Amino acid sequence: MASFTTQLSLYLLLLTLFSATQSSQSLRDLKPNPSRPSTSLQSITDVHDLLPKYGLPRGLLPDNVRSYTLSDDGTFEIYLESPCYVHFDQLVYYNKDIKGKLSFGSVSDVSGIQAKKLFIWVSVTGMHMDEGSDSVEFYVGALSEKLPAKQFEEVPVCKTKACRGGASVESM
Repeated sequence: MASFTTQLSLYLLLLTLFSATQSSQSLRDLKPNPSRPSTSLQSITDVHDLLPKYGLPRGLLPDNVRSYTLSDDGTFEIYLESPCYVHFDQLVYYNKDIKGKLSFGSVSDVSGIQAKKLFIWVSVTGMHMDEGSDSVEFYVGALSEKLPAKQFEEVPVCKTKACRGGASVESM
C-alpha cells in the first residue's frame, strides 16, 4: 500500500507542475523568439531555470529538453530530444512532446507524462506545489498523491529504457 501511495504521489507531483492556479505572470516562449517582444522570462533559455520562477522545483522535467514554447495565457509545449523514463519513487514516462498550462505553483491540463502505479500506467493530469508541507501534489484524474519536493530539486537523467529488476520496457 505504501508503494502505491508513493507512486500516486509522484504522479500527483507531475500533475501539480501542470495544474492551473492563480498567477501574476504568464508564460512566454522558453527559447527566445525574434518575432515576439522581449521579456525577462524570454531570456531564460533552460526550462529548468524557469520552473522556480513559477514556484516549482527544477527537477520535474528530465534533462533532455530540446526546447519549449510558452504562451501569454500560460499554455506551453515542451519538446524532448526523445521519449524517456525517469525513476523517482515510481517509474515515470515522458513523451517527446509535453503540453499543459502553467501558472504560479501549479500545472494543469497536462498531457505527455505517465507514471507507473503497480502494474498500470496512469496519465498525470496536473501538479501543485504545496509550500506549507514542502511537497508536490500530483493529480491523476480525480486522485492525487503528495511527494516530498526534495525529490525534485535536481534535474533527473533521462533514460531510453526502463529497467527494474532485470526487466526492460522499451515502449509504451
